[in-house]
Amino acid sequence: MFKNPKNIVPMDLSYTEENYLKTIFKIGLDNGSEEAGTNELAVSLWVKPASVNEMLKKLKAKKLVNYEKYGKIKLTRPGRELAVEVIRKHRLWETFLYEILEFSWDEVHEVAEELEHIRSKKLINKLDQFLKYPQYDPHGDPIPDEKGVFQKLSKKTLSKAEPGTSCKIVAVKDNSTSFLQYVVSLGLGINNKIKVISREEFDGLMTIEINGAIKSVSQKFSDNIIVI
Repeated sequence: MFKNPKNIVPMDLSYTEENYLKTIFKIGLDNGSEEAGTNELAVSLWVKPASVNEMLKKLKAKKLVNYEKYGKIKLTRPGRELAVEVIRKHRLWETFLYEILEFSWDEVHEVAEELEHIRSKKLINKLDQFLKYPQYDPHGDPIPDEKGVFQKLSKKTLSKAEPGTSCKIVAVKDNSTSFLQYVVSLGLGINNKIKVISREEFDGLMTIEINGAIKSVSQKFSDNIIVI
């Protein structure tokens, strides 16, 4: 179970505060530093830097982040635990929507954004049990368990794969509806295999083979596909 200090009450957090904690954690995880910059946070949340600074003051007052003006943002232990808890709920709901209710791959993220704020830990633990304790969501992202522990894969973006090699899609970085619909239109999904035919040095344009079909994809696309 997550254990928070007595002076921090998760029920008092707004949905926006939870989203900030979740996003700070994800940025830190992606860059390997466990820290985030205010500009990175503003871009990820589609808000102005001034709004980020105001929210960070609130989160710091609640002892959920360590932050000095113009410096890097780092979650405190309670902040990290709450962030991981929100992520756990989000990814379990995505899995439920996809596997049980048959939502499409590109539909689950937006609905899970709303469901992730449900407070009942009993419900989430029952959901986890019902789904037989999945380790990954439909987009290939690891699902934290009840103690906040999750699997980590040694992975890279498709753009780093060398021509002549084959790889398997295990996750996507961009969960937007438009990107996921584009991925599906190419005939791709989690666990699909890709063979890299060539990559242009000038603009990163990549030629790949998917199920015997040859496709050309941009570097923006290959930067958002995670493979092993």
